[in-house]
Amino acid sequence: MVEQPVHFGRELRRRRLAADLTLTDLSKLVHYSKGQISKVERGIKAPSRELARLCDNVLDAGGRLAALVCGPPPDREPAQENGDDEVWLMQLSVDGQNRFQPMSRRQAMAAGAVSIAGMSIGGPANQAGIEDPTLLGTSRSLFDHYRRLGQTVGPGLLLPALIAQTHTLRELSVPAGSRTRQGLLRLGARYAEYVGWLVQETGNEQAALWWTQRAVDLAAAGGDHDLAAYGLVRRALVTLYREDAVQTVELARQAQSGRLPPRIRGLAAQREAQGHALAGDYEACMRALDRARTLLTRHVPDPDVPVIGTTNLTDPAEMITGWCLYDLGRPAEAAEIMEAQLKRVSPQALRTRVRYGVRCALAHAAAGEVDHACALTGRLLGDVVTVGSATIAPDLRSLARVLARHPRNRSVRELAPDLGTTVQIITP
Repeated sequence: MVEQPVHFGRELRRRRLAADLTLTDLSKLVHYSKGQISKVERGIKAPSRELARLCDNVLDAGGRLAALVCGPPPDREPAQENGDDEVWLMQLSVDGQNRFQPMSRRQAMAAGAVSIAGMSIGGPANQAGIEDPTLLGTSRSLFDHYRRLGQTVGPGLLLPALIAQTHTLRELSVPAGSRTRQGLLRLGARYAEYVGWLVQETGNEQAALWWTQRAVDLAAAGGDHDLAAYGLVRRALVTLYREDAVQTVELARQAQSGRLPPRIRGLAAQREAQGHALAGDYEACMRALDRARTLLTRHVPDPDVPVIGTTNLTDPAEMITGWCLYDLGRPAEAAEIMEAQLKRVSPQALRTRVRYGVRCALAHAAAGEVDHACALTGRLLGDVVTVGSATIAPDLRSLARVLARHPRNRSVRELAPDLGTTVQIITP
């Protein structure tokens, strides 16, 4: 939604003339056609968010032009139900269409979920008070394997196993000794948080939020109350992809209390920076990124505890800087930073390479480096389909739109069929 396309167009024209730029001059700087900018200035056509950010940067508007393009209102989050006496139902189909549904035991009975065709597979053995470090160590090692596998396959293939493992850890904690119980619940929380992230990759925001809350609940039951703050960072990721700058910043700031571990605060500062970038606030964005760098360098890894957040970026704050610069209408700077960081990502980290590779190609295209953008995109398309990410899809669609502004370019014409097919495949 745009606040008064006529008002935006009038403000754009005023700033363009004040900068002593013709329509032709501005069109060359932002890589949009002269005719399209003219229609925007006259209020005939609403500006895209991308055009508003590019013009804001070129005309040194300090975020004022970008602020006139409002993001969509945030969807109302689902009410969190009490997890007590909750039943998890998972249906595994031979055709690969798997389903998961949480409900109360009463709802399950009413729906006929428990029937004569069902099979009880029992619960944990009654060994109350037993301390078993081997069980915890094995489950911890398995988690690392799942995370590596999650980089190379679609989320739907991995979710049934991860959900089952989360349930297993929760149930095994019941009869365990206090130390083992605490460790199992905390590890179960990390599994649940990872499930939430993968569920978001499928495009189901409500389910992602549900799993994030389960992670917070499991962690709290295990004595880890810090994960509640990271839950805010995860919720801010949902609002970021909704392009809701205000909610993203607000949630990220709530997760930066001084008593929290530096890694959580650093990741929260990165998310805050992304929110400021959406709002077009360059100075606030850079300040948040500076805080993130400082905090993340203070993190001391614990080999017995899974690392929160990405483990595949050698310098996450620098990569997020490139991400933010694109949203701030500085695509050339963004592309240079992200391209350098992509060279440092392991070839095995396929999902990470695709996520930031598509963003990098988008930045190159928006900066007018069309041939380079096409070459980079062409190398990524097969992997885009492999990882099947709903959160990568918006950038890929934006990339297709930017490239479509260059129909006579040979690289664009050669890439268009495969790019169009890929967009259709991964669009939820």
